[in-house]
Amino acid sequence: MSSKLNWIIHIIFWILLFSILILLEQTNENTFFTLSNELINLSFYMIIVYLNLGYLIPVYLKKKNILTYIFLLLLACILLTPIKTMALHIKLSDFPSYQSKLFQKQTGYFFVFVIISGFTTIGNIVVDWFAQITLRQQLENKNMQSELQFLKSQINPHFFFNTLNSLYSLTLKKSDLAPEIVIKLSDMMRYMLYECNEKKVYLSKEILYLQNYIDLEKLRQGNSIDIKFEIKGDTEEKYIAPLLLINFLENAFKHSLNTSQEIKRYVHIKLDVNELNLNFNIVNNKSQQAANNENLTLVGGIGLENVNRRLQLIYPNRFELNILNLQQEYIVNLILQLEK
Repeated sequence: MSSKLNWIIHIIFWILLFSILILLEQTNENTFFTLSNELINLSFYMIIVYLNLGYLIPVYLKKKNILTYIFLLLLACILLTPIKTMALHIKLSDFPSYQSKLFQKQTGYFFVFVIISGFTTIGNIVVDWFAQITLRQQLENKNMQSELQFLKSQINPHFFFNTLNSLYSLTLKKSDLAPEIVIKLSDMMRYMLYECNEKKVYLSKEILYLQNYIDLEKLRQGNSIDIKFEIKGDTEEKYIAPLLLINFLENAFKHSLNTSQEIKRYVHIKLDVNELNLNFNIVNNKSQQAANNENLTLVGGIGLENVNRRLQLIYPNRFELNILNLQQEYIVNLILQLEK
């Protein structure tokens, strides 16, 4: 809480308390008599409050010296009670009928000091508790954002390493496809550098990024692989975390292409969007070696590890990820709650 806001709250509190004291004053005297009496009361309440806040709480209570704190607080209330009584006695020297009642009220004065200082202590504890919660949340958010940035930084080099290798192969062959790949890659880099710094991006832009990647693979692989990309539903005015789906796509092509020419290669992608959810499904073939490996139960790699961690951080309890390793193919299915 800022110092300025803190002072404003204190001023408002004392004004309200002063108003309540005036309303509770039961005398038939003039306004000045009432105001002057309650100003004395208010002054002593301010002494016990700021003695508590400024010294007793930070020096004793916050250092867990609870018994010492309670003793000193009660002692302060005991000492201030007769001092306040004497101050009012002097002030009421022209009103003997009021003076005679002051000493009978000392027990009440003491308990009022205790109640006000007690509320001050409780209020301070509550404020500190909320401040600690806020600070903890800020630290957690900061740590989460740092981790997300780290995970994103691993995504980009991983993708470019694969794509540049393909481009290098085509340039060695002096393929006419190389310039078109450079253009596609340039569009993808522009998206990654200038539009993926936000926490969320338009789903339509993320889909365009996927389409560019698929187009690159089509240009690079030609007819050696069956690639299908099917989109259903309205993708406009919906948001998604950037670069969240590309890892699944990269992984599918990596495992599909890592097979002999005799095996039918395919990567089939379906993206179905409704008002609430995105359903992203990829099916791809896998190598015979992978099919015969009974111990391989999960599609892996840095990319999928990263995307799973990002999903946990950005969409906690708002996604369902299933990765199946069947005899002849891998199936990845992601259901994600979208934001409008």
